[in-house]
Amino acid sequence: MQTERKTILLKKKFLFKARQKINHLCSALSNALKGHIALFAAQVIYALNYSIAKGLMPDFIGPMSIVFYRVTGAAILFWILSLFVKTQKVERSDLKRMLWLAVFGVVVNQIFFIYGLSKTTPINSAIIMISNPIMVFVFTLFILKERFTLSKLAGLSMAITGAVLILRYKGNFEVGSDTIAGDIMTLINSASWAIFIVMVKPIMEKYNTVTAMRWMFLFGALYMIPIGLPFALDTNFSAFTSTAFFGLGFVIIATTFIAYLLNLFGLEVLSPNTVSAYIYLQPFLASIFAMLAGRDELTPTKVFSGILIICGLFLVNKKFKASNT
Repeated sequence: MQTERKTILLKKKFLFKARQKINHLCSALSNALKGHIALFAAQVIYALNYSIAKGLMPDFIGPMSIVFYRVTGAAILFWILSLFVKTQKVERSDLKRMLWLAVFGVVVNQIFFIYGLSKTTPINSAIIMISNPIMVFVFTLFILKERFTLSKLAGLSMAITGAVLILRYKGNFEVGSDTIAGDIMTLINSASWAIFIVMVKPIMEKYNTVTAMRWMFLFGALYMIPIGLPFALDTNFSAFTSTAFFGLGFVIIATTFIAYLLNLFGLEVLSPNTVSAYIYLQPFLASIFAMLAGRDELTPTKVFSGILIICGLFLVNKKFKASNT
């Protein structure tokens, strides 16, 4: 009788632990899926941003002015959002870290992206940004001490190939005195964003997205006041068309406020390598938008490129999941 009771208790204990593991796994899968959806949505915004931001400069607004309005506008939106979303108290040591993160992830990143885009072509900018996941891959090896894996390397290689094929089809990389300054600025932007993605990971494991973003963008806005305010005050809004107002609103609300929220939420549940690898979707999505607008057509090369990018993303993420089980 006692043996039967022990057997029943052991079975119940086993079933209870099994349910706990299944629930934990389902929760992890659910969070990971949300992270992937968030990153995909961010790439949709970025794919649209190259042309929209380029269309604003220099006819309607200067590069430094657009950075100022972008950073300060997003900072205001993050603090308004924090009134409706639960936030956490940030430790003083982490606030100091966020001061530096704001330099790389907000100020340097934004200034060099916008100035670079104003002085080079969208094709050049998109091709140079392909370097970002490679930089993140290298930085995670040395800073976060992540293991070198062949699956990550293979995934990055496949995604790079797919992105280059699409960008090569859309236009040629232009090299010359007219674009070299913009190309260098875009490369600095890519490196700055890579440093930010890697260095902010421990912060995102400790605080929720809104908590981190409201402080980093506040610091970013404070940095931008002495740098960008004089330029912003010279902006002639009376010369803006409705399209220009829409473009500026898109850059502030969608490309900065929403896209940062989506990227940093993805970083809460996924690795820096996975987050950065999603950049390879941008040229693919841009081609899809062009086809939907009737400005481009579907070709076997684009289909093949899309398959390479998706398979590459799968390989980069697959190893990350395995290393955390």
